[in-house]
Amino acid sequence: MQAARGASLSDAHTGPESDVRPVRWAEFATVAVFLLVIDQLTKLWAVATLVPGQPQEFIGSVLQLNIIRNPGAAFSTGTGYTWVFTTLSIAATIGVLWFARRVRHRGWAIALGILIAGISGNLVDRLLREPGFYVGHVVDFLQLPNWPIFNVADMCINVAAVLIVIFSFKGIGLDGSIDGGAADESDDTSDEPEGEKK
Repeated sequence: MQAARGASLSDAHTGPESDVRPVRWAEFATVAVFLLVIDQLTKLWAVATLVPGQPQEFIGSVLQLNIIRNPGAAFSTGTGYTWVFTTLSIAATIGVLWFARRVRHRGWAIALGILIAGISGNLVDRLLREPGFYVGHVVDFLQLPNWPIFNVADMCINVAAVLIVIFSFKGIGLDGSIDGGAADESDDTSDEPEGEKK
């Protein structure tokens, strides 16, 4: 079907916006769901297998399995304010989803996917685990020497934070642009066959 003067309908959308790459929902969602499932499965395993107060060696004395129920945040701070952390986690989840709407860079999509997996992993605990809805305690079971006991969700949050710092330091925007300039060509996802590229 042709538009007026023989121009195709697809030509009607030419202009600056036509060059914008698609939002990377697939990468973002795949990473987020995969890591969230891993977090929840490992917590279910820990609850069913480990006994509080009886740590088990996993990688010698470097990494032990030692289950605790944490009502607070990192380093067990704010143990009397579980509902506050739940509220903050919900707000953070909404914030990450809002930013994800603008992501057109693979690295940022992966970083935000990891981040929301970590935030929502602990949020699920606070919403659904004992002692009750919205004030549930987070299951932690990984222990390093001289470090607070943590879980997969905590690992995700820390890895995402490092990636976000790296991208920000390099000046890479959510859309792949560098310091407001052209989009990062290394993140090109064109489906054009190699033989047809110039």
